[in-house]
Amino acid sequence: MLARVWSAALIGIDAIAVGVEVDVAGGLPGTVIVGLPDAAVQESRERVRAALRNSEFAFPMRRIVINLTPADLRKEGPSFDLPISIGILAASDQIDPQLLGDVLFLGEVSLDGSLRPVTGVLPIAAAAKRMGYVGLVVPLANANEAAVVEGLDVYGFEHLSEVSAFLNHPGAYQAVQETVPQTSTFIHQTQLDLKDVKGQAHARRALEIAAAGGHNLVFVGPPGSGKTMLARRLPGILPPLAFNEALEVSKIHSVAGLLKDRGTLVRDRPFRSPHHSASGPALVGGGSYPRPGEISLAHRGVLFLDELTEFKRDVLEFLRQPLEDGFVSISRARQSVTFPAEFTLVASTNPCPCGYYADPIQACTCTPRQRENYWAKLSGPLMDRIDLQVAVGRLKPTEITQQAMGEPTETVRERVQKANKLAQERFQDEEAVHCNAQMQSSHLRKWCALDEPTRQLLETAIGRLGLSARATDRILKVGRTIADLAASSDLQTAHVAEAIQYRTIDRLQ
Repeated sequence: MLARVWSAALIGIDAIAVGVEVDVAGGLPGTVIVGLPDAAVQESRERVRAALRNSEFAFPMRRIVINLTPADLRKEGPSFDLPISIGILAASDQIDPQLLGDVLFLGEVSLDGSLRPVTGVLPIAAAAKRMGYVGLVVPLANANEAAVVEGLDVYGFEHLSEVSAFLNHPGAYQAVQETVPQTSTFIHQTQLDLKDVKGQAHARRALEIAAAGGHNLVFVGPPGSGKTMLARRLPGILPPLAFNEALEVSKIHSVAGLLKDRGTLVRDRPFRSPHHSASGPALVGGGSYPRPGEISLAHRGVLFLDELTEFKRDVLEFLRQPLEDGFVSISRARQSVTFPAEFTLVASTNPCPCGYYADPIQACTCTPRQRENYWAKLSGPLMDRIDLQVAVGRLKPTEITQQAMGEPTETVRERVQKANKLAQERFQDEEAVHCNAQMQSSHLRKWCALDEPTRQLLETAIGRLGLSARATDRILKVGRTIADLAASSDLQTAHVAEAIQYRTIDRLQ
């Protein structure tokens, strides 16, 4: 007898339906799986056989052929265990096949028949709703994650026997309910407060501009000046995640298997801080079956690269395309996937190998050649893509010992949200632009018009600093954000002058 059960396979952060066709026929007993299964799928034969027997089901002692369609798509992972088990039960008349055409099945099966959670359930649930399926059956541990998608009946079970009972008596079971209001916004919950940062008014201002406009930022200064302390407080002043942004971020974390540590939905902006020994694929994603890397896990959040110049040059060059386009494409022989990567890059580095170049107190011990080699890891095109380049100086003794606290995160976040709201209203008709840092040439002509004094100031800065056309555009974008923070509809000379200050260390040597 032939039975067909529906499951799904991930392609990037999207999913497509996979048909699991099971044919139980005469011949020598044996089980064959076809349709480009990987090793984990091939091993499901043994898991399913033991699970059915230990769950008091009859495993057909006949020839079983399992076909996974479409046949030209590589199938991977243990998530096909459950649909294969249900297909064998349906083909051997042990369950009612009435619901098999309308419900998607997903889950790993243990040898005792219990169901284990799998990754990527959230994007599969979203795809199931889009493809017109009415229900989704998953392990109980994945049920709340999938139930975030409205308009889809999600059923969670702990054992294979429960799934069988559900198919035979569907009216006796209720779908899992997970209520997340779609109008919700989620504020980053953190114990790191800007009020703990002493001094560094210039760096704090740059941090506020970066948060308001989505601008990339690098801090350069001696050890102990507070670069890392400042960077780790950026997520707290970012605008809160909207529901659709939280859903998008959650899909990425679900594919990476990280959502179980964050609950049913990622409710705050991601903050990723990879070690400087990270490889290129770890940063941008990859593998035989492409998985998201650190830049995609930082989508809608912050990617913090501490000790920027300690990263390998070729690894840093991987960042150039995602910083410009907001996504990363990974091509393999059989498929090509695209992961979103709209993140704010924040980096910190010392000015030289010893860390004390241009320090007013401690003398630098590096030679000019050592400083040149140190900064050679950062190419001109990469630095052009960093909007704010901020020199962080050593704290004064009076600043170190002062008892007064600085401006708290909550106050700064309120200003950032007001500026961000102005930008959102400005780009409400633009699908691909969400903040000032994403503006294109047409937006600059419309929203960053310059009067004559401002134009002359900018031309002088271009000549003296040797700025490229891209760096000049970055100045205008930063100037637009400064104007938003000042609630100004026009881009004024003072706004551009302040933005120029953040391009003074393009090639510090």
